[in-house]
Amino acid sequence: MSKSLPYSVKDVHYDNAKFRHRSFFKVITQTLFTSDMKRECVSCSTGKFLGLFMIFGLACLMLTHASKTPSVTDGLSKGLGTNEEQKVVTDVGLRFKKLLRRAPRLPPRLSGDEKVSSGIFTGKPNEHDEEKWKARQRNVKEAFTHAWSGYKKFAMGYDELLPLSMQGFDGLGGLGATVVDSLDTAMIMGLEEVVSEAGSWIESNLLERISQKGDVNLFETTIRVLGGLLSAYHLSGGDQDMNLANTGPKPTIYLEIAKNLADRLLSAFTSSPTPIPYSDVLLKNSSAHPASNLLSSTSEVSTLQLEFNYLSAISGDPKYKTEGMKVFAHFKTLPKVEGLVPIYISPHSGEFIGQEIRLGSRGDSYYEYLIKVWLQLRSIQDGNFTYLYDMYEEAMRGVRHLLVQKTIPNELVFVGELPGGSKGSFSPKMDHLVCFLPGTLALGATKGITKEKAMKDNLLTIEDFENLKLAEDLAKTCFEMYSVTSTGLAPEIAYFHTKDFYEDGLGGGNQSSEYVNDIIIKFNDRHNLLRPETVESLFVLYRITQDPKYREWGWQIFQSFEKYTKVDSGGYTSLNDVTTLPPQRRDKMETFFLGETLKYLYLLFGDSSVIPLDKFVFNTEAHPFPIKDAIYLEGGSNIMKGTM
Repeated sequence: MSKSLPYSVKDVHYDNAKFRHRSFFKVITQTLFTSDMKRECVSCSTGKFLGLFMIFGLACLMLTHASKTPSVTDGLSKGLGTNEEQKVVTDVGLRFKKLLRRAPRLPPRLSGDEKVSSGIFTGKPNEHDEEKWKARQRNVKEAFTHAWSGYKKFAMGYDELLPLSMQGFDGLGGLGATVVDSLDTAMIMGLEEVVSEAGSWIESNLLERISQKGDVNLFETTIRVLGGLLSAYHLSGGDQDMNLANTGPKPTIYLEIAKNLADRLLSAFTSSPTPIPYSDVLLKNSSAHPASNLLSSTSEVSTLQLEFNYLSAISGDPKYKTEGMKVFAHFKTLPKVEGLVPIYISPHSGEFIGQEIRLGSRGDSYYEYLIKVWLQLRSIQDGNFTYLYDMYEEAMRGVRHLLVQKTIPNELVFVGELPGGSKGSFSPKMDHLVCFLPGTLALGATKGITKEKAMKDNLLTIEDFENLKLAEDLAKTCFEMYSVTSTGLAPEIAYFHTKDFYEDGLGGGNQSSEYVNDIIIKFNDRHNLLRPETVESLFVLYRITQDPKYREWGWQIFQSFEKYTKVDSGGYTSLNDVTTLPPQRRDKMETFFLGETLKYLYLLFGDSSVIPLDKFVFNTEAHPFPIKDAIYLEGGSNIMKGTM
C-alpha cells in the first residue's frame, strides 16, 4: 500500500495564503475580545470580575512559563530533559493553547474558471475550447487520410511508402507493416473505408506472406505486426467489450493470423540456449538465429511481453506468456547499476555485454515495459509480478541519481548517457527516443488515473511526486527540442550545454528561442523521422495532469509536420535537416507516423474517456491492449470476460 505524504496543516497552500500558526497571546485576545464572550461578560459585574481574574491568571501562567523555559542551547547544556518541573509547566501551557485555539479557516471553494486561472486543472474545457479541439482533431484525421491515400496509391502491400519517389519499399520483412500498423488508428478515428481496405488486405494476403517470407526482426515484427493484429482483434469486438469497426474481417481472423505469426516467432526463444531470445527469425521455416554480432539489444528482448501476454490471455494458450516472461525473470537475477542496465545482452551466455547505459536506442523500452507489463499483470492473484515494479522504481531512482542534469544557462532538465557505465563517463546526449520517458514516469506515478484523483485518494508517494516532477520537466525539454529549430521539428539527437560540455555554432536555427544556447545539434543528428515519442508523452501528461499546455504544444508540433513534411501527391516524408529552411526532404514515411504519431495527436486533442489509461496499456508501437482482471489469469488457460 502506498505511503501517504507527511503533510500537516501548516503545509497546505490555498488561494494566496497558508494556514498559519498563531501566537498564544493572539489566541487569548481574539477569544476574549472578538467573540460573543466579550459582549456577554461586559454586561454584568460578575462577568467583569471573572474576566479580569482569568486575564490575571493567564498572565501569571505565561510569565511563569517564560521564566521556566530556557533556550534550546541552555537546555542542552543543563540537561533540560530531566527537569520535571519545567515539563509540567510546558504541558499545561500546551493543553491550554489547544483548548483555546480556533479552527483554521478552510480554503475557499473556487469556480471552474477560477481553478484554471489559479493553476488547478479540472479537465473540463468550456464549450469554445471543446469546439476548438474537435476541429483540431479533425485536422489530424485529415492528415491520416492524406498519409493513407499516398500509401494506398503508391505502396499498398509494401512495408513503407517512399512519398517523393511515389513507390513502396520493404524494409521490415515484407509483411505490409504500414497496413497492420495503421489499422487500429483508423478504427479509433472511425475511418471505416480505411478499416475495410486494410482489413481486407490483411485477410487476403498476410497469412501467405508470413508463410513465404524470410528473415524478420523479432522485436520489430512483434511490436508492429503482432501488436497491430492483437489491437485490431480487441477494437473490432474480439473481447465483446467494444467494437470500433463496423466493417472489415471478423475479429477471429485477426486472432488466427496473430497466432500463426507468434508460433513462428517463438522459435527465437526456443532456439536460444538461454532465456534471452535470438534477434532474427526465418518465418518460412520457423527457425531463428542471432544477429551478425551475436548479440541482442536489451530493449528488443524485453519489449515483447505485453504482446505475448495478451495473446496467451485471449487464445487460452499459456506458451506465449511463458516464454516472454522468462526474459524478465532472468533480468531480475542480473547485476545492474542502480537499476540501470547495459544496452547489449548475449543470448548465448545470458549476460550483459559492455557497459554502455542509455535510455535511447537499444535501452529505452526495457524501462517502459517494466511498468507497463506490471500494470497489465498486477491484478493476477499470487502472480508474483511485484518484482517488475520494484525493478522499475529502482531504475527510476538510478535515472534521477546518475543520468539527470540541467543545462546552462536556462536549466533545462535532460537525461544523458553513461558510455562507460559509470558517472565519470557522463555524456550530455539525448536521443529523441528518450522523450518516451515523461509519459512513462507519469503513468508509473498515477497508474493511469488523473493526478487530481490520485492526490484526492492519497495514492501518491513522495517518489511518485518526484517522478511526476521529472516527467513534466523532461516534457518541457522535449518540446523545446522542437521549438529551438527553424522548422519547429526536433532533431534525432540533441546535446546539451553543461559546465563540462559546449560547442559553439551548432544551434537549432530559431534565434528567437529562449533555449538557443542550451541545445546543441550536431550536423549528423539533424534529421527528423516523424517520430512519436514527444507527442506520446504530451498525450499521457495531458490525460494525467489535465494541463492544457500539453495540448497546445502538441498542436504546434502538428502544424510543423503539416507545413514541412506533407507531400502533395500523398503521404508525409522524413527530413534531412530541421535547422534549415526550406528543409531537405529524405523520402520515407515510417509506419509509426500512422501507427503512433497521428494516433497520439488524435487522442491528445480528443475526449479523455476514449482509450482511458487506467483501462488500457499501449505497447511501444501505440497499439492499445485492455487491462482486465479476468483475462490475465495465471497461465491463460481459464478465459473469462472481464468488464471495462
